[in-house]
Amino acid sequence: MKNIIMYTGPMCNFCEAAKRLFSRNNIKFKEIDISTKDGLRDEMIKKSNGKRTIPQIFFDDKHIGGYVELRELEKNNQLLDIIK
Repeated sequence: MKNIIMYTGPMCNFCEAAKRLFSRNNIKFKEIDISTKDGLRDEMIKKSNGKRTIPQIFFDDKHIGGYVELRELEKNNQLLDIIK
C-alpha cells in the first residue's frame, strides 16, 4: 500500500470530505495540518508545484491533487488500484 499524505487546514469542508472518502474506503493516511507549524504551507506549495489550496494529496511522492481529483478516482473505481 502506498504512503498517503494529505495536507489540510482548519475549517476546510473539502478536507473533511476527503477524510470521509478515505474512511469509507478503509484507507489509512497521514494528515499534515498546515496551520500547526510555520513552514508547512510552504512545504505543501513546493511539493504540489505551486498549488495553494487545501487539501493537497500525495500517494507516495506522486501528487494526486485535491478532493475533486480524489473523488474522481473513487468514482471511476481507480482509487483502490492506484494505492496498491
